[in-house]
Amino acid sequence: MRVALTGSTGFVGGAVLRRLLRRGHEVRALVRDPDRAGHLTDHRGVEIVAGHLKDDEALRRLMEGADAAVHLVGIIVEVAGQTFEGIHVTATARLVTAARSAGVGRFVHMSALGARPDPEATAYHRTKAAGEEVVRGGDVPYAILRPSLIAGQGNVPLKMMCNMIRFAPAVPVIGDGRYRMQPVWLEDVAEAFAVAVEQPEIQGTFDIAGPDQLTWHDMLDLVERSLGVRRRRVSVPVGLARFAALGGLVLPELAPLTPDQLQMLLEGNTTDSHELESVFGVRPRRFADVVGEACARYVQTNR
Repeated sequence: MRVALTGSTGFVGGAVLRRLLRRGHEVRALVRDPDRAGHLTDHRGVEIVAGHLKDDEALRRLMEGADAAVHLVGIIVEVAGQTFEGIHVTATARLVTAARSAGVGRFVHMSALGARPDPEATAYHRTKAAGEEVVRGGDVPYAILRPSLIAGQGNVPLKMMCNMIRFAPAVPVIGDGRYRMQPVWLEDVAEAFAVAVEQPEIQGTFDIAGPDQLTWHDMLDLVERSLGVRRRRVSVPVGLARFAALGGLVLPELAPLTPDQLQMLLEGNTTDSHELESVFGVRPRRFADVVGEACARYVQTNR
């Protein structure tokens, strides 16, 4: 199959691209700056289309002759003129329109676990939900995948957690640390996207999460165990964290958390669904194993 792909230079996109190639597909990737994405052409079977999500002509070229489209682009913070509405909703609508016009037979879309239109939800989750509605109404057969927190080699949040435990004498924990996450391995997510591309009978919206629901303390325990260290933990009052998070609205590239990110952290991010295995046939890897692999290089360095 020929697969049109957005987000190919990102954390998830790189894994999805490699997985599609390993399964014998050709990939046509939309890239804003081809000069910075030359490594993609090191892979046989990759074609680059220069352009961006506002460029209708580039989207037409991306979709032309494609059998399926995979849309992975999303943002966590509004920065450099990029807005949640513009990326998650407007750009998705442009891609769906281009896919429909080109006769693409399948549209596989990455949303997020927790996406919902509720007024009390964050702008991130509301616009993710709105993007889902665009896909559902686009007259192209679709599968929408909602991953939980994605973990794997090269994951910035996991690397930050490892480095904090490695170097800080004490580890800050916002509130009581009992909010729960359900991390999913990057390669399991990539496999699910590849399966969704290949199997047209998979239609609808699906939660993609790992096997374990873990509190923040549980996750810190696993990282400490993998690194072979123990650190004192210091509770940061939620009110103080909310005040500090306001800095994320002014300096989003420097502040560790924005108010929306803090809200999502405190809400937790879990599901009782086991669709990764029951629908996609992927037996999810446990977070303890993912962390052990990510921390192994640090343990070897310290020896």
